[in-house]
Amino acid sequence: MNQKDLKRYKKMLEDSKTSLLESAKKTLVEESSFDTDDLPDEIDQASSEYTQSMVFRLRDREKFLLQKIDKALERIDNGTFGVCERCEEEISPKRLDARPVTTLCIRCKEEQEKKEKSYG
Repeated sequence: MNQKDLKRYKKMLEDSKTSLLESAKKTLVEESSFDTDDLPDEIDQASSEYTQSMVFRLRDREKFLLQKIDKALERIDNGTFGVCERCEEEISPKRLDARPVTTLCIRCKEEQEKKEKSYG
């Protein structure tokens, strides 16, 4: 992969990371200023708690994505970005454009999903 493409992917990943971190900070501020004692009845409180639970689940998924972004940035730095970790062939640019944190080419990912499906 050439340096121009690597810089483009690095910028994509860094922009995604910045966006996720800003979103997490915003949620933290909003959630910390919210007091469930201000809600008039139990139904409103239950609804609010459900919403908070959903937000925190989403944040947990975003935390996992941040870890993947950091690993992809490491792969760019050590020269292994864009190489399938299973078959060691280059991952197609279309796949990297769609999912820059991927570590598997489309063929290996499909094989992995088939195996997971047969176990699940």
